[in-house]
Amino acid sequence: MLVLVLDSSTPAVTAALVEVTSDGLTPRAQRRTVDARAHGELLAPQVAAILAEVDARPTDLGAIVVGLGPGPFTGLRVGLVTAATMAQVLGVPAYGVCSLDGIGHPAAAGEPILAAGDARRREVYWAVYDGAGRRVAGPEVDTPADAARHARDLGVTAVVGDGAHRYADVFDLPLRAEPRYPDPTALAALAAERIRSGAPGDPLTPLYLRRPDAVAATARKPVLP
Repeated sequence: MLVLVLDSSTPAVTAALVEVTSDGLTPRAQRRTVDARAHGELLAPQVAAILAEVDARPTDLGAIVVGLGPGPFTGLRVGLVTAATMAQVLGVPAYGVCSLDGIGHPAAAGEPILAAGDARRREVYWAVYDGAGRRVAGPEVDTPADAARHARDLGVTAVVGDGAHRYADVFDLPLRAEPRYPDPTALAALAAERIRSGAPGDPLTPLYLRRPDAVAATARKPVLP
């Protein structure tokens, strides 16, 4: 089955095609551009490019996998809306996966690891994974210092992800170079059981972890001086 994988939870805008079979996964095509201000402009052309690369059409897709975040509202919703819209139009299921799982799961190598994404405002999104790549804490949003304290409390021995790169001096733990951003093949692997069983699609609820900056006014403003 040909599966489209999308993630727009980080500055990296990612679209990929992964072939999911009964006994494995095969990456077929991928496009990634790191640009925190152009998610909406980049994602659709990337989807078209990877389909053209493997001589496929949207109707050849059997499922869609998308990163649910955590991530900033504006960028994250681009991937989620694209996935939900395509799934509805094509009549295929869409499955959501925590985007940090696409970093921590493939980076785990027999020891606890913390995956961290840049949450801006001098904060990070983070989660902790055991040696088998299973998430055991998070996702949460904290200052790098607080995330580092949680990492020490949970016995973490290494860090990975864009947030870990940006605040390596604060974490003061061995830094894994890759994956810096969610790995699309890992996201597909984490949804593979649902894909193979033909499970119903997910509601694709985003993991914002923060309240919106803009809030509705709680009192009426006087219109007269």
